[in-house]
Amino acid sequence: MKPDIHPNYEDIAVTCSCGHTFKTRSTLCDDLHVEVCSKCHPFFT
Repeated sequence: MKPDIHPNYEDIAVTCSCGHTFKTRSTLCDDLHVEVCSKCHPFFT
């Protein structure tokens, strides 16, 4: 891999509108807010 061309890969917190939060890794480098997750989506319940 070439040095200094790849984005940083950091830990972020994902927060759902239902209040559930979890940690993941991403190149976004900011916390992420989503509308549905596996805790509140009808497919998973």
